[in-house]
Amino acid sequence: MTPRAAPDHLYEEIAFIAYHFHWSYETLLALEHGERRRWCDEISRINARMNTDDQTTVLGG
Repeated sequence: MTPRAAPDHLYEEIAFIAYHFHWSYETLLALEHGERRRWCDEISRINARMNTDDQTTVLGG
């Protein structure tokens, strides 16, 4: 059986991915929880890398 996200967690994942990738609600609901979670992790890594790059630029690195 595929694990399911709690309703609040589902909304959080969908909002996070939709905000960054502009995917439709229907597309995001069609993804299994594990795949949505993986996309959230990837987006977080991208954001962390971009924030690190921004800090380096600001600090003159």
